[in-house]
Amino acid sequence: MKLAVQIKMTKSLYLRDPEQSELGRNIIKHSIQLIQKTGFESFKFKKLAESIGTTEAGIYRYFENKHKLLVYIISWYWGWLDFQIGYQTNNVKDPISKLKLVIKILTNNVNKDLIPSHVDESLLHQILIAEGSKSYLTKHVGEDNNQQYFKPYKDLCNSVGEIIKECNTQYQFPHALASTLIEVAHLQNFFIHNLPTITNFDQTKKEDKIIEFLNNLVFSSIKC
Repeated sequence: MKLAVQIKMTKSLYLRDPEQSELGRNIIKHSIQLIQKTGFESFKFKKLAESIGTTEAGIYRYFENKHKLLVYIISWYWGWLDFQIGYQTNNVKDPISKLKLVIKILTNNVNKDLIPSHVDESLLHQILIAEGSKSYLTKHVGEDNNQQYFKPYKDLCNSVGEIIKECNTQYQFPHALASTLIEVAHLQNFFIHNLPTITNFDQTKKEDKIIEFLNNLVFSSIKC
């Protein structure tokens, strides 16, 4: 399935919109590839410039620093995931079936199947699992939040929270459960590959097992 998707990004994250030029799109494409390959700590604008065939100054015309670039691509993924949930659940009327589908969407591996081609959603999914928390676990998170850096993530949590409320209008903690669900879906995947002794899953049919766990966690909490 190929869908033309345009994710609206917070303007304060960039100096020049990377979607509006070939260089900007290459910055996004190659930054995703490099961060996935080397990790965020080793990621430098100098290496990014070399991989693109441009200058560091050219990259700095788009992004003030590498943290804002990380937040940009992670936020893009949250926006894309929010779109996926809205699109795939649009015709699902039963709220319980809808929530189960949301859990599958959050947990399953991602394939690169969307336009624009410069965004590899599969690699971005891997970055989210390994590096996503670094976008907000900082000393300046409050300032970043005031700049609306995390709006796509909060929009996603709100979308999932509203579906939880559809299942049980009396449940008191829909948005807390929504953010927990989103984080756990990705953390368990990280633990399986890196800290297996603190999870009950291995790499054999891992998505199915995580989905089973999350269904148990969510529906036991909302009691429906």
